[in-house]
Parts: sequence; C-alpha cells; structure tokens
Amino acid sequence: MAQSQANASREAVRDVVPDLINYSEKWLFGEVWERPGLKKRDRSLIVVATLIALGRERQLPGHLNRALDNGVTKQEISEIITHLAFYAGWPAAMTAAQIAKDVFATR
Repeated sequence: MAQSQANASREAVRDVVPDLINYSEKWLFGEVWERPGLKKRDRSLIVVATLIALGRERQLPGHLNRALDNGVTKQEISEIITHLAFYAGWPAAMTAAQIAKDVFATR
C-alpha cells in the first residue's frame, strides 16, 4: 500500500531528519492532503505529474502507489506520462515509464 511504503521511506530517514518527518506527517500528509478543496485522486494526479516533470524519481514509486490507491488507473498514469513527454521532456517520461512498469508489476 502507498501509506506503508511512504511510512517506510520516512522511517528510513527519521533518525537523520526527525523534524522533517514530523512536519511531513503532521502538515503534508495530515493537513495538506486532507484539505477539502481537492479530492485525494486529484491531488495524486498533480503530485505524480509534478514529480515526473521535476525529475524526482526517488519519490515517484510511493506516489504512484498512492495514486493507484486513490483511484487513478494504470491507463491514466500511462496517459500522464505520455502527455508529459511533450512538456517535461522525453527522458523524464521514459524514466517515469520504467518506474511505473516496476510499480505496476508489484501490485
């Protein structure tokens, strides 16, 4: 599940940056993700697209899993990646495609 993977990622560095992890849990995943202005599915679409566009590959697997848990389909993720190839660059899209393939294979 996305939550457990995200928690594992946070736990891996909690001893290095305990305050950052506390802020992430309280503010990012607590306050920001729980705001009523957007559905979690929509937030996932935004985050996945942003991570692909910015080349933040290490964060992408957890957020792809979260997106799938939030109702984004594999086909929609494929479309996001294809669409972003023209805006964020071909290498970013190809990297995201490889990561998505790995995530899809584990579900």
